[in-house]
Amino acid sequence: MPNDSPPPDKPKTRQWAPRVWQGADYTAWLKLLARNRFAVEPPYWYIAAIASLVTVGNMALRWIQDNLHGDRVRRTELVAPPVFVIGHWRTGTTLLHELLVLDSRHTSPTTLQCFAPNHFLLTEGLLKRYLTILVPDRRPMDNMAAGWDRPQEDEFALCLLGLPSPYADLAFPNRPPTYPGSLDLSGLTPSQLAHWKRTFRRFLQTITFRDPRRLVLKSPPHTARVPTLLEMFPDARFVHIVRDPFVVFASTVNLWKTLGRKHGLQTLRDEGRVREKVFAEFRVLYDRLEQAKPLIPAGRFHELRYEELVKDPVGEVRRVYEAVGLGDFENARQPLVEFTRGAAGYETNRYRLSTADMDEIAVRWGDVIRRYGYGAS
Repeated sequence: MPNDSPPPDKPKTRQWAPRVWQGADYTAWLKLLARNRFAVEPPYWYIAAIASLVTVGNMALRWIQDNLHGDRVRRTELVAPPVFVIGHWRTGTTLLHELLVLDSRHTSPTTLQCFAPNHFLLTEGLLKRYLTILVPDRRPMDNMAAGWDRPQEDEFALCLLGLPSPYADLAFPNRPPTYPGSLDLSGLTPSQLAHWKRTFRRFLQTITFRDPRRLVLKSPPHTARVPTLLEMFPDARFVHIVRDPFVVFASTVNLWKTLGRKHGLQTLRDEGRVREKVFAEFRVLYDRLEQAKPLIPAGRFHELRYEELVKDPVGEVRRVYEAVGLGDFENARQPLVEFTRGAAGYETNRYRLSTADMDEIAVRWGDVIRRYGYGAS
């Protein structure tokens, strides 16, 4: 399982892949451009042109899908309360998500479903057959395996469905936030929030229509949205993973810079903006979660540390099952054992922090560092 030294040789990934915006429909794409005053920089005009064409097609396919399947999707009920894997970016949410989805009773939105949320019921088979070559084998920020069928963050789907999302900021890194307050939904009007809930529920109904098993969902922004999620799903389970904030800071800065290079329509000019974004959003996530914890019923919330998960994945996942009542753990044991054997040798990236960085992290995040028992090392 992971350690903190960089791999000697990373497998090569494809140098070009579709941009995330090509999964939106035309209305959502046009809204993103308009909110940012169409500030696409010249080197990225061709990307915007391609997205403008593709998103028109996505809109047409969405209409066809809704005409064919809409009534049945709207009648679809979730088979069980969803499980939300929550935590800050780069805390191990992806690893925990993948471990929980190994249980044959569980399912999750896939990369294809999150990046083609408007029409995957129609096009999933065709996209897998003919466009797999366009999907990177590895995630650009950490070299973890990627692919159409891998579990994915539903926040990407919500963003591409036109909902207010902090991920919209990836497109225009030099502009102010596209949707201020979208991280914790505090910036939404009552009508926008109602639309957010309807659209999110409809997406989950569509996933369940396609695969009627219990949903395990992972998106770091949901860490700041627990009250809204409890309104929608009163019996939902929440599994919160934490990691050394000193590691998380450097890794998250790298995440946003990497995704900006891959999906941005501008070239980032001030890296200080990324640092401040990480500092500020960390506070929002942990402050909102701490406020929400008393709202979560007993037996519906569990916390674990990334460092313990990588040491003993089978034991830690067993404790998750017991803490939030996910049923018989034996159904998941063997797939977990096989997964951990296959993951042996995977190595995480290592980052060096300056003394000034460590001092600033200790000051701005000190209460969270102490809450979870971490310290500078």
